[in-house]
Amino acid sequence: MDQLGDSSLALAMRSELWLYPLVEVVHIIGFSILVGAVVMFDLRVLGLSKGIAVTALARHLLPWAIAALLLIVPAGLLMFSAHPHDFAGNNVFILKLYLIAAAGLNALLFHVGTYRSVQQWNTGHKAPGLAKAQALVSIVLWIVVILCGRLLAYT
Repeated sequence: MDQLGDSSLALAMRSELWLYPLVEVVHIIGFSILVGAVVMFDLRVLGLSKGIAVTALARHLLPWAIAALLLIVPAGLLMFSAHPHDFAGNNVFILKLYLIAAAGLNALLFHVGTYRSVQQWNTGHKAPGLAKAQALVSIVLWIVVILCGRLLAYT
């Protein structure tokens, strides 16, 4: 952890006036794209816009979510490197990581399980109860992740 905090990248993140805020903006933009894509998909699973095929929406939104991760992860690592001891000991940060892991696991379980039957509820039909529950859990998890991210500025 000391080695990370003493790295030239970490030093630049702490000393260059606009670098940390710029990286933070990239992180927030990435999260906006990711959570926007996830919530739009989850709302479709919950029954909104039944005329749009779930599979078509998934094909459209998944590349956006993946692109967002390419912004979020490096930016998050850069911000972490600036103050690794502070973040590693911060309960809000730790909770945020657990919630992200839970959201990822929820998405994985959805895609390897419930989504396999999507052709039965793809367009014009209600999604099964489990799919709706997973969509609702997803939305709640991502909202709490965002709240944790905002709380980090105050802890």
